[in-house]
Amino acid sequence: MSAYPKEYRNPLKKARGLGSAQHGVSHWWVQRVTAVALVGLGIWLVTLVLRMLHADYASARELVARPWNAVLLIAFVVTAFWHAVLGLQVVIEDYVHTRWKEIALLTAIKFVAVLAALAGVLAVLRIALGA
Repeated sequence: MSAYPKEYRNPLKKARGLGSAQHGVSHWWVQRVTAVALVGLGIWLVTLVLRMLHADYASARELVARPWNAVLLIAFVVTAFWHAVLGLQVVIEDYVHTRWKEIALLTAIKFVAVLAALAGVLAVLRIALGA
């Protein structure tokens, strides 16, 4: 009996391209960075909402229209949708095993997220610019 196993191929060879696509670490870091950014932006947003709690429409609009508030609100909207897409991408890649469904879902999620983020940014800009 031989001391060598019958299978000489490396286990990575058996994966047939199902292994790392070399994007996992950057995806992980971006997801963590957006999460940390959302913590800071979320705290700021809660304080902004609390400041507008008993304000009338005109003063609430004026508060949102201040340059730093508008910039931070746009940053919150963009970061929130970016973080959501990254998280949903991981869930879809892990649990959807039919390739065409995976691609369709990833495309749909990115499309909807971009449209929603653009709508949010447009809404903030309309308030900030007084349109």
